[in-house]
Amino acid sequence: MAFEPPQRLVRALGEAMPDGGAEWLDKLSGLARQAVDLRELTVERVQAPGGRSSLVLLVRQADGTPAVLKLAPPRARPESECAALAHWGGLGAVRLLDADPALGVLLLERLHPEMSVRSLPEAKALLEAAGTLRRLWVEPPAGHSFETVAARTGRQAEAMRVGAETDPEVAPLVDAALVARENLLATPPGERLLHGTFRQSKVLAGERMPWLAVGPDPVVGECAFDLARLVRDRVEDLIAAPSGASITRRRVKRLAESLDLDQERLRGWTLFRAVESGVRARRVGRDQDAELLLEFASWL
Repeated sequence: MAFEPPQRLVRALGEAMPDGGAEWLDKLSGLARQAVDLRELTVERVQAPGGRSSLVLLVRQADGTPAVLKLAPPRARPESECAALAHWGGLGAVRLLDADPALGVLLLERLHPEMSVRSLPEAKALLEAAGTLRRLWVEPPAGHSFETVAARTGRQAEAMRVGAETDPEVAPLVDAALVARENLLATPPGERLLHGTFRQSKVLAGERMPWLAVGPDPVVGECAFDLARLVRDRVEDLIAAPSGASITRRRVKRLAESLDLDQERLRGWTLFRAVESGVRARRVGRDQDAELLLEFASWL
């Protein structure tokens, strides 16, 4: 069977990797066959459109139990995802069944990929997503090697400064986002293990629990950083709404209160993450996404 990567994955790798992911993509079919044969899996199909950072195969184990085989390039930090899933142990997140993180191979329990929290009405979706996120915020394991919020946002801040130098139009928002980051890191609250890239589409329906998170890019830091990405979910709907700015501010307040977080810290991280994503989208030519994100950021 050919394991053709979905075009969404190919495009994302082209934006993110210097060689467009060509080296990894060339090895992908052989890697998939090796992982399938070693675990005596039966492949049903490639999940499409799939994600932006990995190939996902719907498979069955030797005893017929449905599962998911995920293959990710080194840039996606599969060893970090594996460590986080193992630490959560299925509480709030998909269960890890087997893994070879050095090869970017993870075998996961099968959820319902066609049914995410995003399919719910907005208010219900935010409520369910926030409840799932709360379960993930646990103490990181002792001696962990997870990236910190300070380190990750430090790398991002450098790229944002370069973007502002070459694109003066975004400079005021970048300046505001960088100031917000500095202030937030100056007085950090307690640290937790965070999902890192949490949004509604990352929460899928399951059998043993109604909703479970998938696809973490884990990081250790304050909870408001994790929640900030959820604030801008369905950003295209917010931008289209006549009162989008006031809806956004109410959303910040409501989410902060629902999870007992400081509203201003959530607003600050939401600003930083929206500007960072907007500048990055402009850099790779996704101008429409950039316009939405930067307008959203201007409301904060």
